[in-house]
Amino acid sequence: MSVQEIETAITQLSDNEFWKLSDWLIDYRNQLWDKQIEEDVNAGRLDALLDEADEEYEKGLTKPL
Repeated sequence: MSVQEIETAITQLSDNEFWKLSDWLIDYRNQLWDKQIEEDVNAGRLDALLDEADEEYEKGLTKPL
């Protein structure tokens, strides 16, 4: 199925079905994002950022949320 076919099908959904799909898409996108972050952490791609955050914390450059 192409994106165009999916878009067309979406326009034919009832309002209730559309909102259910929208919620599902948001949840699915969040799952993909979490997976990407986990892969990046495991591969060490975020090490420099984590080191920088630790350094700023140790210098007292952070504030509580």
